[in-house]
Amino acid sequence: MPTYEKTEAAINALSPEEFRVTQQSGTERPGTGKLLDNKEPGIYVDIVSGEPLFASSDKYDSGCGWPSFTKPIEPAYVSELRDSTLGMVRTEVRSANGDSHLGHVFPDGPADRGGLRYCINSASLRFVHRDAMEDEGYGDYLNQVEDVE
Repeated sequence: MPTYEKTEAAINALSPEEFRVTQQSGTERPGTGKLLDNKEPGIYVDIVSGEPLFASSDKYDSGCGWPSFTKPIEPAYVSELRDSTLGMVRTEVRSANGDSHLGHVFPDGPADRGGLRYCINSASLRFVHRDAMEDEGYGDYLNQVEDVE
């Protein structure tokens, strides 16, 4: 089993926006994320630790302005925490080992796919195309990736 962790080198490699989002619990502006409209087959991993988080087959267009997913690819790599900032109660989503702020999960996702909407910042993710998954050590997740229409 691979080891995923936050390292100083990974933190130093972040852009200012990636640092603000992942390390300071920031949020990118809606509609601006580089992965919002990505429709390629593959997986989305934590930009800091490399933890596999979401599969392209679980990504959908929720219209909220951020990449949205119906479930994590590996629930053990996603932590959910109570967030009462901004005068509301939400459920924050963080990577379990990298402790990166990813976004929030809401109970208004597609009912036929579990009813959840993981609303995730592009700045907290790195996309690994299906063709590179084996070489990058994510071959175990190939069965969860399919072509996206």
